[in-house]
Amino acid sequence: MQSNSAKDDSDEMEIIPSEHNGTVHDTKNEDSGDIHRAEENQKSNIDPNLYLYDDDLETRPHISTFISSIANYENTIPAATDPDAKPAAPSARMGTLIGVFLPCIQNIFGVILFIRLTWVVGTAGAVCGFLIVLTCCCVTMLTAISMSAIATNGVVPAGGSYFMISRSLGPEFGGAVGMLFYTGTTLAAAMYIVGAVEIVLTYMAPWASIFGDFTKDADAMYNNFRVYGTLLLIVMGLIVFVGVKFVNKFATVALACVILSIIAVYVGIFDNMHGNEKLYMCVLGKRLLKDIPLDNCTKEDSFMRDIYCPGGKCDEYFLANNVTKVKGIKGLASGVFYDNIWPSFLEKGQFIAYGKNAIDIENTNGQSYNQIMADITTSFTLLIGIFFPSVTGIMAGSNRSGDLADAQKSIPIGTICAILTTSTVYLSSVMFFAGTVDNLLLRDKFGQSIGGKLVVANIAWPNQWVILIGSFLSTLGAGLQSLTGAPRLLQAIARDEIIPFLAPFAKSSSRGEPTRALLLTIVICQCGILLGNVDLLAPLLSMFFLMCYGFVNLACAVQTLLRTPNWRPRFKFYHWSLSLIGLTLCISVMIMTSWYFALIAMGMAIIIYKYIEYRGAEKEWGDGIRGMALTAARYSLLRLEEGPPHTKNWRPQILVLSKLNDNLLPKYRKIFSFATQLKAGKGLTICVSVIKGDHTKITNKAVDAKSTLRKYMTDEKVKGFCDVLVSQQIGEGLSSVIQTIGLGGMKPNTVIIGWPYSWRQEGRNSWKTFIQTVRTVAACHMALMVPKGINFYPESSHKIGGNIDIWWIVHDGGLLMLLPFLLKQHRTWRNCKLRIFTVAQIEDNSIQMKKDLKTFLYHLRIEADVEVVEMNNSDISAYTYERTLMMEQRNQMLRALGLNKKENSKVVQTIVDHHYDATKTASKVRFADPTIEEIQHHDSQNDEKRNSIDLDGPENADTPETTSNKDESTEKADGDFKSSVKPDEFNVRRMHTAIKLNEVIVEKSQDAQLVIMNLPGPPREVRAERESNYMEFLEVLTEGLEKVLMVRGGGREVITIYS
Repeated sequence: MQSNSAKDDSDEMEIIPSEHNGTVHDTKNEDSGDIHRAEENQKSNIDPNLYLYDDDLETRPHISTFISSIANYENTIPAATDPDAKPAAPSARMGTLIGVFLPCIQNIFGVILFIRLTWVVGTAGAVCGFLIVLTCCCVTMLTAISMSAIATNGVVPAGGSYFMISRSLGPEFGGAVGMLFYTGTTLAAAMYIVGAVEIVLTYMAPWASIFGDFTKDADAMYNNFRVYGTLLLIVMGLIVFVGVKFVNKFATVALACVILSIIAVYVGIFDNMHGNEKLYMCVLGKRLLKDIPLDNCTKEDSFMRDIYCPGGKCDEYFLANNVTKVKGIKGLASGVFYDNIWPSFLEKGQFIAYGKNAIDIENTNGQSYNQIMADITTSFTLLIGIFFPSVTGIMAGSNRSGDLADAQKSIPIGTICAILTTSTVYLSSVMFFAGTVDNLLLRDKFGQSIGGKLVVANIAWPNQWVILIGSFLSTLGAGLQSLTGAPRLLQAIARDEIIPFLAPFAKSSSRGEPTRALLLTIVICQCGILLGNVDLLAPLLSMFFLMCYGFVNLACAVQTLLRTPNWRPRFKFYHWSLSLIGLTLCISVMIMTSWYFALIAMGMAIIIYKYIEYRGAEKEWGDGIRGMALTAARYSLLRLEEGPPHTKNWRPQILVLSKLNDNLLPKYRKIFSFATQLKAGKGLTICVSVIKGDHTKITNKAVDAKSTLRKYMTDEKVKGFCDVLVSQQIGEGLSSVIQTIGLGGMKPNTVIIGWPYSWRQEGRNSWKTFIQTVRTVAACHMALMVPKGINFYPESSHKIGGNIDIWWIVHDGGLLMLLPFLLKQHRTWRNCKLRIFTVAQIEDNSIQMKKDLKTFLYHLRIEADVEVVEMNNSDISAYTYERTLMMEQRNQMLRALGLNKKENSKVVQTIVDHHYDATKTASKVRFADPTIEEIQHHDSQNDEKRNSIDLDGPENADTPETTSNKDESTEKADGDFKSSVKPDEFNVRRMHTAIKLNEVIVEKSQDAQLVIMNLPGPPREVRAERESNYMEFLEVLTEGLEKVLMVRGGGREVITIYS
């Protein structure tokens, strides 16, 4: 290669002329040499091996550049950082344990484990409690499998379920789920704050109550939670705003507290194998009592009698039963597990007691005394909703994908292992609690029977304060994490610009913090705190998380079933059936737990979905919903290809052929309005324009024309597609469009084309294109509509009244009946009445025809007035002969002249003016052609020019000889016309039909809002005279009518009387 290049260089040096050897410089070669050297300098930075691709490298990146950009892709939302901290050195990428497993453990284990799991086990029993926990764990496990498949299908940005769902199911679903995820995270912060306050007030510092003794009044307890929860929220909000560094470091402390607390519980369970003497309960009969010192727990004690025998009258249940002391922690060896197997669901206000005997649990006299009552009505489904927040948090690993050394390996392994670990802890805890603690103590939600102590804390080793402090700190940590993550999630949604009203929350403060989003988060969190009850907050936020998990499963199922080429997850242990089971479980748990909370969550999702759909920014993320639409469209198209549609299913699939002017703007705007007004058929609409030229040279013009066409369609509310074809010949382009447009069974079956108003002035090219299109449409067995006077058609926003007249001359598949019916479905034509006219010949029975036509319309379910017009077989008038003679003479003159194109157009105009001035009749019709002013101006110029030639003589003309020849030719043609003989009988008959029909139609329908009539077929012979005569017949047929729609069927029935 080097030798070749060297040889080339030497050759080049020999060719270049030198001034030293006396050779004269060639400027052309010198210029080309300069250009060549400039190109060489420009290519100097290009590898010599890639010169062949130098043009491509200007617009397409080199492979090394492309790979580098992919490798350095940042896929995370900026994490919360301390603005005052020094820039940290690049941290090492985290592995599965630190990056996924432990964060998931921290987020999954929550406050419910410490303050509600024992109550769930006691109320539901060991069997139902195990099923509750297993159901919740199955939901998260199936969701984790689906999430692993999505997370390993390419790089997933941070943002958890929002990013995965939005990029898999589209911006509408993504925005809805993102807002649900945000709301759930915010309410989770409220639940953690209320839970932390409950731990402190109930078990650590009950003396801090500001609303009195909350053990006797539940409302006082919840009011305390609201007040202290608000104060704690303010403090935590300030911490998040000011000290993000503290939040990040506190997460490690919270994780350590969670792990140590769980270990302490397990150790305590085995340490108390035979129970302990720390906790005793006072029981009256089978009812659990509260606030009774153990020393006074006897029936004879005055303390008890003062409570149950006020005024000397004792409670009947007190008199009938004994008071006993019962050990609370009995141990695994005691066999108490068998007492805790079956559920003990209660109604609100019933007493907590052994068994289900109505005497023991019902409050018959309305006095509770010191007996503990159920504060809410419990059921299996409600307990699922209360417990479910304990298994959420599985997205923690996927949120950190950008910090992982190998995200596609760590996310599935770490998340699934975390779920297996936490599920094992929860399921074993259900069994251990049921086998260790007495049934009454398990059901004592707030530990009132043991002096306001936490049951789990008293099981733990070595001391209850390990659990109390550990659970409080871990709950605080979880709350801080929620308050830190939720604003950033909201900011990420706002920055995607899919929900316009969230735009203000996309901005960050000068310190880089999402301050506005944080303020909104605190407000929503405060609303959750005002509920004041973990048992109300837990089911509510469960709905939001269940919706998120359901959509994750849906996203995986959709992508798997569609089998899109881009769906290539590295995680292989998934299946669409597992995702559908997970989705079904999510929906079932939502409805079973709380149908009204489920409706709130679903309603919120639907509102956001519709808002994004109608007001949000359009995003193309290659999502599965669009892939599903493509698959559904493919399936439907293949089904439609099985055969032509039945007559009952026929609807106009419209192809609008729009002519463009010199500025590439559609010439007739109202043709789009007319297409919109026909859309009651719910068919397809395609608008196409053809531009003359070379596509490689005018590509930009075609693109601009297409965008203009689309704008016109949008303005006129035409729902459909548009395209622009570039062709060397307009007629050939239109023929290609008609033959090839559409796909499978969705090919258009009806063509709308404008009437060529200036066909006389423009000569044969104008009518040739029109007639060729009519022939092509007929050959393709498509229906044709030719609106004449289109500029007088009503706008789609207007309402008109009057008549729509249908002149049914020949049966053409029933399209003439169907079109006015479809027009009347639109608001513009709704107030119009239909009138159907048909023509009876002399041998027809007009009375019977009218009767039969009324019967036919009755079966068609179309309301219309019917009139049969009798046309006598009159003699052909002299006017008909004269009109025909003039038409034929014009054709003869044009053929005899044989002038070039430029001269031909001028002489044609002269002949048209000369022969048609006498035939013009007064009518209300104004030309609908927008270019008519130009044509009239052109006519007036021609008139002035002819007058100047006649008056001033040849010397005033630019080319006297040519003008003289034209005048002689015209005079000769006039002489031939005057000496012409009898016209062709074929033309006379057709002219007679056109004139007679026109007279009748004008008489009956001159004031109609629209006249619909059959379009006569084009001549079979492809001859200029025949085609010109055909155009003349159509002009005569429609003279004196302002708005005409000429219709020609496609050769098949489109309307039927059968159901």
